[in-house]
Formats: sequence, structure tokens, C-alpha cells
Amino acid sequence: MKEFAKYTKQLSKLFSASNDILIISHVNPDGDAIGSQLALYFYLVSKGKRANMMAPNYLQEFLKWMDGSELINIFIGAGRKCRKLIEAADLIVMVDFNQSNRLGEAEKIVKRSSARKVLIDHHLDPQCFADLIISYPTMSSTSELMYEIIADLEKGTFMNRPYAEAIYTGIITDTGNFEHSSFTPKTMRIVADLLETGLDKDRIKDLVYNNFSVDRMRLQGFVLNKRMVALPEFKSAYIYITKDDLKEYNYAKGDTEGFANMPLSIKGIRFSTMLIEKDGFIKLSFRSKGKFPTNEIAAKYFNGGGHLNASGGEYYDTLENTIEYFLKVLKENAWQFDDDE
Repeated sequence: MKEFAKYTKQLSKLFSASNDILIISHVNPDGDAIGSQLALYFYLVSKGKRANMMAPNYLQEFLKWMDGSELINIFIGAGRKCRKLIEAADLIVMVDFNQSNRLGEAEKIVKRSSARKVLIDHHLDPQCFADLIISYPTMSSTSELMYEIIADLEKGTFMNRPYAEAIYTGIITDTGNFEHSSFTPKTMRIVADLLETGLDKDRIKDLVYNNFSVDRMRLQGFVLNKRMVALPEFKSAYIYITKDDLKEYNYAKGDTEGFANMPLSIKGIRFSTMLIEKDGFIKLSFRSKGKFPTNEIAAKYFNGGGHLNASGGEYYDTLENTIEYFLKVLKENAWQFDDDE
């Protein structure tokens, strides 16, 4: 692709001209954010480049096994050090987000930096807050995109164990371990390349999906029993979780990962929503089957966005009022299920 080669050529020049590179993932970083961040870090270090990593807030527990994750500086936990890293950087590479507010409390400092800025992402409609934007929404994940970028930079395949594990983790977490429809034959060819290195996919799956606490499992059981509402007339279901629920089950970051997908296992359910009560707002996660556009719902009604079958948003009201508003939105858009098979 001529366009892709143009982007990687520009990126190569930026890497060559930079002496201090900072790689930043988004607030509440998921597996794809951390996977693409670590993959780029391992590549740059292998080329003798000085590179650092930063995340706006803490990593989820199920990602802390990844090699290099301990090197990611957390802005809300080490603000002074992170400010120095931002000020010292002559190139800032931001991965897996398309809006500057996903930088959290670091947003103003990053935007104020005189460093050249690069955005590498796979979400729709990226904002213009970087000098170079490499955006491919057709790819399953930013990790898949990062693999393609680095392969093009290398004019061949770059591979080592930590790099392969980072890319694989990013792909499986953003595709729901290949349950979402966002992956393509090209994605699977990349996965095949990773597996040929001897990558232990079963170990990674266990670390990502089978590494939960007793409290998390009890929270899941409680949510399914007491907090799930099925609406078969709309081919939909939703889960709601209060702050008191999270407190009762000793919530740790990442404990609700995967909950939004669970109602899709019910026969006839095509659209699933999870609502979590936060301080001052409600966080919503949307999942769907078929052609129902969760990203359109997220963007139009909930200040969010994402992909066709997986997206998220926020609503600034009480949980009770948010559920009432959500049900109105659902009724307005239920017609879309007529053609989603």
C-alpha cells in the first residue's frame, strides 16, 4: 500500500532523528494499549534507541505478567517523574486512542510539549492532535497495526519473545480471543507468524482470561444473578453494577473485564450493555452480534465511540436516570435489529 509505505517512511525518519522517545497508552489501558506500547518499546530498544513508556493510570492486574510492564511509568502515581519524561522527550508516540482526553490528567502537559507527536491507532475518526496520524480502523487492533508498521520498517519480520507476546496479547484482548468479528484473514496470518516462533498461546490465554481472584468470580456470579436484565423484545440485555456492589466484592481494576460480553451468550440476544456506577458519571460498555452498530450508539448518545461490535461511552447522571435514558435509546434504535442477522 503506497499510503502505508508513506506513513512508515515518515515514521522511520522521526525515529532516526529522535534521541528520547516516549510511548504513551490511554487512560485505563487495556491489553491492546499495553501490547502495542510494549511491542514498539521492544523494537526501539533493539535498535539502540532511548525509549520510555507512560500510562495515565494503573494497569489492570491481568496484564502485569507481561515482560516490560513494570517499566511503564504511571502518571497518577509518579507525576513528577512522568512530567520530566514528557519534557525531555523529542518524540512522543501515542498508541490505541483517538481523542486527546484519553491522556487523562497528562493531557495538557502532553499537548503543551514541543516534541513531535505521532498517533498510532485503529479507532474511527481520530482527532488532529499529532503531527503524524497512522489510523487504520479496518484492523482488529492497534497491536495488529503495530506489527504491520514494524514489519514494514524492517522490510521483513522483526521478532523476539517479549515482542511476540505483546502483539499476541493485544490481538486476543481486542478481538475477545477471536469472538468479535473485527479480525480478518490477515489477522490470522499474523497470529500464525507469532505461533511459529514457539509462542505459548495456552499460557497467555490462562494469564489473561483464567487468572481471576475469588472475589472477582463471586462478583460475576452476583452480577449474573441480580444485576442482569434481559429484554428479548429488543434482542437486548443489560448489566448494571453499583459502587456498593464493587465495594462489597473488593473490586480490583480489571475485575469487570468480559462482563459486557456475557449476555450475548443468551439465545436471541444481539446487543449487550454494561453500566458501571462511577464517581459523578456512569461508564457504559456496548457489545453486539451481527451488524448492530454499537459505535453509533456510543457516539450519538453517550459521548463515546469504538467499533461496530464493541464500544464504550459515558453518561453524567445517576445510575437510575442513566438506565431510564438507555432504555429510551434502545427503543429508538431497536429497528436496526431487523437487518442485523
